[in-house]
Amino acid sequence: MPASPVTATVDFDAQGVQHGHLRLPWSRDDSAWGSVMIPVTVVRNGNGPTALITGGNHGDEYEGPLAILEAARDTDPALVSGRIILVPFMNAPAVQAGTRTSPIDGGNMNRAFPGRPDGSVTEKIADYFTRVLLPLADVVLDFHSGGRTLDFLPFAACHILQDKAQEARCRAARDAFCAPFSLDMREIDPSAMYDHAAESQGKTFVTTELGGTGTATPHTMEIARRGLHNFLIHSGILAGVPETAPTCHLAQETEDCFHFSPCGGMLDFRAALGQTVSQGDLLARIWTLDRTGAEPVDVLAQMSGLVMVRHHPGLIRQGDCLAVLATEVKTPKG
Repeated sequence: MPASPVTATVDFDAQGVQHGHLRLPWSRDDSAWGSVMIPVTVVRNGNGPTALITGGNHGDEYEGPLAILEAARDTDPALVSGRIILVPFMNAPAVQAGTRTSPIDGGNMNRAFPGRPDGSVTEKIADYFTRVLLPLADVVLDFHSGGRTLDFLPFAACHILQDKAQEARCRAARDAFCAPFSLDMREIDPSAMYDHAAESQGKTFVTTELGGTGTATPHTMEIARRGLHNFLIHSGILAGVPETAPTCHLAQETEDCFHFSPCGGMLDFRAALGQTVSQGDLLARIWTLDRTGAEPVDVLAQMSGLVMVRHHPGLIRQGDCLAVLATEVKTPKG
């Protein structure tokens, strides 16, 4: 396979703090020999584990990038044992445009892995993470939120894995993040996700969904900052005392948790985010935009559980995710 066209202006092995870029050549109309410049910070002190911390996988999700920018500015290398690689804007073109996908090639970064060194801009970035950055890491934290189209109860998540020792490491790191909710997460299609690329390499991997609606709030930013701090302490990389907070453990046990819209129209939610519903309860009604006097289409809960995700815009298309439910997992006390 060809070498990655991405080059780093930082030395990942050097001690101390470095701020630089991952540079990807990008020839375009206004710059024949232009580049996509992805900011990166490396903090290294002595020997120890490596944490890869990423945000901006999607360009309209803000808690992760903001928390990482603060960490890049404020992390004291004297408190570090090992290495922290901070990339606040994985899909830098999408972040700059404020869009989920790249304005250059339409690429969804989290559906482009493992990537290709000779592919589109998005695929080239994914390839660099797969073949260069992930192999350097022991633990990986990838921040997400709902972007402009979804709203989430704020949670940290891990996946059910075949390797149960790896799964246990991921779950422990997820719980150490200390989000208000801690989820055993089910994906609709995990095959081309960054999550899968990291887990396939045996990494301890944690992801989040910290709200949504295309903005960050003081509440979700507090969760992001605390979670990043706790994750690094738990991983043995950062000295300090973790900040504890109560968490509710949730699981997505079957695909019935996903509710997709059977038609397009105007969305009338009858169950709120965070509300507990029973199987058969009315989640939402969808009203046609074509005429008056028509009956709405009712969407009923396929299972009992907590409404943890909801579609945010007032209009919805057929096939869009309308809501996702999860069930509470009782954890042993002590």
